[in-house]
Amino acid sequence: MEFRVLGPVEVWAGTRRIDAGPPRQRGILAALAVDAGRPVAMETVVDRVWGPAASARTRHTLHVYVGRIRRMLDEASGTRLLLRSGGYVLDTDPDTVDAARFRRLLLAARDAGLTDEARAATLREALDLWRGSPLADVPGEWADRVREGWERRRVDAVVAWAQVELRLGRADHVLATVGELVTEHPLVEPLVAVRMRALVAAGRGAEALDAYERARRQLVEQLGADPGPELRDLHQGLLRGDLEPAESAPVAPAVPSARPGTAPPAAVDSAVPAQLPLDVFGFTGRADELAHLDAILATAEEQRTAMVIAVLAGSAGAGKTSLAVHWAHRMRDRFPDGQLYVNLRGFDPTGAAVTPAEAMRGFLDALDAPPDRIPAGLTGQTGLYRSMLTGRRVLVVLDNARDAGQVRPLLPGTPGCFVLITSRDQLRGLVAAEGAHPVAVGQLADDEARQLLTRRIGPARVSADPAAVDAIIRGCARLPLALAVVAARAVTNPGFPLSAVAGELRDARTDLDAFADGDLATDVRTVFSWSYRTLRPAAMRLFRLLGLHSGPDVTAGAAASLAGLGLRETEDLLTELCRAQMVSEHLPGRFTFHDLLRAYASELSRSHDSAPDRSAAVRRLLDHYLHSAVDANRRLDPNREPIPLVPMSEGARHDTVETADEAMAWFALEHPSLLAAVRQADEAGLDAHAWQLPWALSTFNDRQGHWVDQITIMRIALDATRRAGDPRARAVVHRGLALIFSRLARYDEADVHCRHALEIYRTLDDPVGQALSYQNLSWVAGRQLRNDEGLAYAQKALPLFRSTGNTSGQASTLNDIGWFHCMLGAYEEALPACREALSLFEKVDNSAAQANTWDSIGYAHHCRGDHAEAVASYEYAYELFLELGDLYGQAETLDHLGDTYLATGEVDRAREVWERALSTMEELHHADAAQIRAKLRRL
Repeated sequence: MEFRVLGPVEVWAGTRRIDAGPPRQRGILAALAVDAGRPVAMETVVDRVWGPAASARTRHTLHVYVGRIRRMLDEASGTRLLLRSGGYVLDTDPDTVDAARFRRLLLAARDAGLTDEARAATLREALDLWRGSPLADVPGEWADRVREGWERRRVDAVVAWAQVELRLGRADHVLATVGELVTEHPLVEPLVAVRMRALVAAGRGAEALDAYERARRQLVEQLGADPGPELRDLHQGLLRGDLEPAESAPVAPAVPSARPGTAPPAAVDSAVPAQLPLDVFGFTGRADELAHLDAILATAEEQRTAMVIAVLAGSAGAGKTSLAVHWAHRMRDRFPDGQLYVNLRGFDPTGAAVTPAEAMRGFLDALDAPPDRIPAGLTGQTGLYRSMLTGRRVLVVLDNARDAGQVRPLLPGTPGCFVLITSRDQLRGLVAAEGAHPVAVGQLADDEARQLLTRRIGPARVSADPAAVDAIIRGCARLPLALAVVAARAVTNPGFPLSAVAGELRDARTDLDAFADGDLATDVRTVFSWSYRTLRPAAMRLFRLLGLHSGPDVTAGAAASLAGLGLRETEDLLTELCRAQMVSEHLPGRFTFHDLLRAYASELSRSHDSAPDRSAAVRRLLDHYLHSAVDANRRLDPNREPIPLVPMSEGARHDTVETADEAMAWFALEHPSLLAAVRQADEAGLDAHAWQLPWALSTFNDRQGHWVDQITIMRIALDATRRAGDPRARAVVHRGLALIFSRLARYDEADVHCRHALEIYRTLDDPVGQALSYQNLSWVAGRQLRNDEGLAYAQKALPLFRSTGNTSGQASTLNDIGWFHCMLGAYEEALPACREALSLFEKVDNSAAQANTWDSIGYAHHCRGDHAEAVASYEYAYELFLELGDLYGQAETLDHLGDTYLATGEVDRAREVWERALSTMEELHHADAAQIRAKLRRL
């Protein structure tokens, strides 16, 4: 099945075109196809297809059309249209949609390893997918926005293709393609520039001067702006006569030179992130603010000279986040390279604001930056982030920013990206220095507030009692957050007249003291208190205790532990809190609440819950995170030396995962909450949790390259072990710090921590601990290519492991010894050590370690010139990695196998396995792909 939207909407089953139905049905199909494989909320589908024409019967009509589409898909191919998370999913590979293939081909064309011929062919393939104006037969505002965004993307692709064609000396191809586009888009300076270069390359310099003058006149008349630097420089070069035809084609950017002794940086491909929270159900009003944002974006798209920033500034509860998220969803199609989102928690009542470094790592992970390519410091990470966004159209939403300093490192560096910031602060520094556009978000107008209530409560009840509605609007100070809470109360009690709801709100107001920070806060707190009193006692208690949670969001499992309740009961209570708008389910199964509600919950807990009850709740919560993390870590590293774990409190529960993939996914979702839990344990004086949580996080943080985060929490862990007077725990933490410092090439610090651990283990007369410390010292030495020293440390570790019968330790150390012998050229000594390691790994059934050891054996045979044995060893390693599903291990072994084939003169076989290895490395976005490309180019 193929879905075509880069032109009129078409559906194809093989060579047969399927009737896509009337315009509305084609619109629904298009609205789902552009997000193929991902849920699209019903509200979003309605907004895309009906827009302002939506009515009370629209949802019923949508269901009718969905039924027809399902039947059409079932009869044609079996492709399914599924209901998921309150929306629909077109259950198909995104590559079956031409727009998704277009985006994929554009990403592929950025591959630094491509020749210009291959790059031009890839871009041409992408452009050939276009059959006319996108969604040509779909009416409505959403389709118009999509057309505009995709058309700009097409223009960018044409410019990129033209630049490559000019480098290849094919100016005639360029002129035949771009002339009509320049007429359609006369204000797009890169397009004008590439046509001018093509004219010069064709020996038509006078026409290039005419093209410049025509563009300059139109820019001045329509935008009131002069041409940008590229056009001006081209013009000056033509006037001086020093721009020869051969010089007119832009040169491919050079790769920055590397430091002595290092390889040049490899290109980093990136994913297309889609991090926006769910769109706001029933969003109403804010027409002026939405129009202001639309105008800022339109101007930015016309000029394309700089990255653009808009700042939504307003008081707490004014609806800044809802406005930002809603506008971002409306404009998502204008940013086909992705949408990044982070809640910076700048005004979080716990003070746990997200640091720029934490936010940056989240963005780099979303962009699929390989962990081994991510620099340790924020400055280097910002440089990588900006490089990855160069030439891309990405929307970056920085929600709830405290100040300009929190957001500056997160700003992209080039045109094409749009940054939308929300803050209670006006961020005047950004306005002055970066040219940010301020957009004030005040209270709703009366008619907008009434529209919000109508949308949520229903027109019949609102029109039946206009006086009560006016009283509710006044009582809520026209703030969206407060109005949403009151509307939830009315919806869950359909028998209540609105006059009764208004009366309850008025009575609640007289019972409360004012907040210290003004009348708006007083009004909001009044609404919160009134809504809180309508909850069942168990829901009241859960709401209060949620104020003790320090992370950005919470699962039902964590909430159940916090409250000491069963999972089913907790899920019911969370549903009640969601209905009352006291919390929201911002992602499936993950709950959060507004900063004001968090502060209110925390205040209530301090006044209603005893100190012992609060402490017990925090302990249960930390037990949940600790035991869940330890369980997940076992899936990642089943042979890791265990620690004496803090027992789980009564009433706490932990999550379980079955596979290593599930463990990685669990850690990725819970990572911010786990980091917050470490800090909370430290503040609560729960020293065992404060060091055991970082221990449980270490494998995930190491594999994902979260090394700076790990150092931060391990330092907290070290202080906790000192306070607790637990030397064995302190030694474990020293070893963990040694590993992370070695990852960051801070070898002196790594060495110091190894020796601290070794000294403690000697004092404790712990031979296994000493062996582990010697093993750490050998790894640190090996990373510095001090192979003699590394071998000596490994040889000290081995008898200690043997004396205690520690089979896993013996095996890993023997493999280290074998590897060091290989590095020192002692291949005859390497093989016996590796073979003994292999035998021991088989005894403990460690398949991953067996695979790595077979790879070491293959390397030793290769270096000895015993190529047949090398091939056999590598093939056995590959089979094990295949069984384990270890993609990197498979690719690395194929890479080594190719080296051996090349050494025996089997060039075709070397090419075959290297191409397979390269395909996997590219799938993993791993930096080693560059080395394999280089090998293939040398064949």
